[in-house]
Amino acid sequence: MEFPKENILDNWLEENKNSEIDRFIERNLEITQKVCVILKTRGIKKNEFAKMLDKKPSEITKWLSGLHNLTLKSITKMEVALGVNLMNPEPQYVYLGMVEGGSQDVVSAKDDYEQSYYTQEAV
Repeated sequence: MEFPKENILDNWLEENKNSEIDRFIERNLEITQKVCVILKTRGIKKNEFAKMLDKKPSEITKWLSGLHNLTLKSITKMEVALGVNLMNPEPQYVYLGMVEGGSQDVVSAKDDYEQSYYTQEAV
């Protein structure tokens, strides 16, 4: 089945584009993705996480769907339970090697450095 090229929803979304709402959705999805990655990495099931937060599993499922409007209170509750900072995480540094030679080589290496915004995606 092929979707029509012109449909009411797509047209409405395009005409009523709101960068504030787009950013809100993006941040909400970032936070829920971080939580899901942490849970998977630590081997914590949603039922266990619900107990950690004193919530029903169905509520946690809703929170982690990415479609739920997370409140600052719910984000803080998750941060405390997991011992992480979801809003402003500590930067993680990766050692990429060293520059050998004198101070001129360091200056040259610094000038050749290119900023990367690579982030590790959830697997």
